Amino acid sequence: MTKLLAVGDTAPNFRLATSNSSYVSLADFLGKKNVVVYFYPKDFTQGCTAEACSFRDSYESFKDLGAEVIGISSDGQNSHRDFAQQHHLPFILLSDADGAVRKAYGVKKTLGLFAGRVSFVVDKKGIIRHIFSSQTRATAHVGKALVLLKSIA
Repeated sequence: MTKLLAVGDTAPNFRLATSNSSYVSLADFLGKKNVVVYFYPKDFTQGCTAEACSFRDSYESFKDLGAEVIGISSDGQNSHRDFAQQHHLPFILLSDADGAVRKAYGVKKTLGLFAGRVSFVVDKKGIIRHIFSSQTRATAHVGKALVLLKSIA
């Protein structure tokens, strides 16, 4: 059974492919930046587009707070590339095709059907400082993450 991580837990490391076939791992940011890791169901869907564009519109605020944003879904690299280009997304999208990272973070499906929408704020030491889960309040993830980042800046 998959256990959802809790605030205070060490965030599981991951190494996943980007849309340009390079790889990014959580360890790349340790000691350097806080990271917002957000899991979302699917590129180009209404809620996921609204969420991604909300992160995009606030990206400078995240950078000003010394944080990086990473979006993760099971979509492939080509889908991520097209999604990022169409919506001018300045942050990293990673492909978790087999769902291993989603499982490591304990992100469950909603109603057993839809990939969950959960965001994690991970500090520079790799510790989870905030978890927000809401399938329907997609754009709320951004504000919740910013509030927490301001409190630890």
